[in-house]
Amino acid sequence: MKRLDKSEIIFKVLAYVLLTMFALLCLYPLVYVVSVSISSVKAVEGGKVVLYPIGFQTGALKAIIMGEYGRKYWLAYSNTIYYTVFGTAVSMFVAITGAYALSKTRLMFGRGFNFLLVFTMWFNAGMIPTYKNFRSLGINNMFGYIIGIGFNAFNIILLRNAFSGVPHEIEEAATIDGATEFQLLTKIYIPMSKASVATVTMFYAISRWNGWFWATMILDDSDYPLQAHIRDTISSIAQEDSVVVRSYANRSLQYAMLVCSIIPIVIIYPQMQKYFAAGVNVGGVKE
Repeated sequence: MKRLDKSEIIFKVLAYVLLTMFALLCLYPLVYVVSVSISSVKAVEGGKVVLYPIGFQTGALKAIIMGEYGRKYWLAYSNTIYYTVFGTAVSMFVAITGAYALSKTRLMFGRGFNFLLVFTMWFNAGMIPTYKNFRSLGINNMFGYIIGIGFNAFNIILLRNAFSGVPHEIEEAATIDGATEFQLLTKIYIPMSKASVATVTMFYAISRWNGWFWATMILDDSDYPLQAHIRDTISSIAQEDSVVVRSYANRSLQYAMLVCSIIPIVIIYPQMQKYFAAGVNVGGVKE
C-alpha cells in the first residue's frame, strides 16, 4: 500500500472534517424540526429547544394523524401521492419517447425539433400569460394540473443525450435480428441508460411532491397537494390566538406537519441517490 506524504494526510483530514461539519449543518434543521414538533408548550414558546426535545409530548402529531387537522391533511397527502405517481408516469412517458425520437439522426426535421425544444428553455411567455393560458384551456382539475406542468425540456434533453450515447452498432445488430422500435427502446436504450432514467424520474417525482405554486393558482382547495395545504394551514395557525389551551404549541403543530410530509422523501431519496451523479454525467455531456 502506498504511504501518504504529510501534505496528503493533512488534505484528507481537512476534507473529512469540513465534509462532516457540512453534513451536520445540513442535518441540524431536520433534527430541530422534529425536536420542536414533540416538545412541550413551555419549552417551545420559551425558545428553549435548540437541538433535542424538551418536555416530550405527542399532541401535535396526534392532531395531524387522527385529530382535528387530520382529515384535510390526509386528503391533501393522497392528492400529492396521486400527482407524484401518476404525474411522474405521464411525464416520464413523454420524456422517454420524445428523447428517443430526438436522439435519432434519421428523424425528419430533427434539428428543428431539437432547436424548438431548447428554445423553450431560453424564452417563455411569463407567469401571467401562462396563468391565462391555463385558464383558457380549462386546466382547473387534477388531471389538467398534471398535464399542464408535466413536461420539462431540460429532462428531455438529458435523456436525449443519454440515448445518443448508446452505441449505434448495438441498435443495428438488434434491428437485423428483427427488433421493432418499441423493443429497441425498452430492451436496449432504457436498460443501457438506467442511471439517467432513474435521475430524471426522481427530478420529476420530487418536483411533483414539492409543487405548490401552480396548484394554488389553478386548483380548488379540495384538490390541493400537500405542500399547498401545509402553506395555507401554517398561515392560519400562525394567526390563531396563542393563549388557546393545548397540550402543544402552535409551532409544534406546524412542524409536525412538516415532519409527516418529508417521511417518504427521507426513505426513498437515499435509495436513488446513487444514480444521480452517474445519470447527470452520462446525460449531461454529449460526446
